Amino acid sequence: MRVPRLVGLMAMDAREAAKSHGLSLTAPDRPDFPRVVVDYVVRQYPRPGAEVPRDSLVYVWFDLGEGEGGGGVREPRSPWPPSGGLQRELDEPGDPYVVVSPA
Repeated sequence: MRVPRLVGLMAMDAREAAKSHGLSLTAPDRPDFPRVVVDYVVRQYPRPGAEVPRDSLVYVWFDLGEGEGGGGVREPRSPWPPSGGLQRELDEPGDPYVVVSPA
């Protein structure tokens, strides 16, 4: 039995596709998975095309959508960085080679 591609499908369509292939779905990040309808699958395991036994379990993860989590840093961050930008220390202009006198 080959695992179908479920990424990009809505939850209800992913459940139907898995069922038609004799597979079961579970969503570790969604305890309410049986009631999820319109959220989109963003990841699955095993990958599409993998050979698995009939009645195998396929794991799917969903995009949480706007305002429901997600990761990463969102700009702007508080507190604001100091004004003036970064200061860079430069050597004084002149001869780039230091003369060492014999002692």
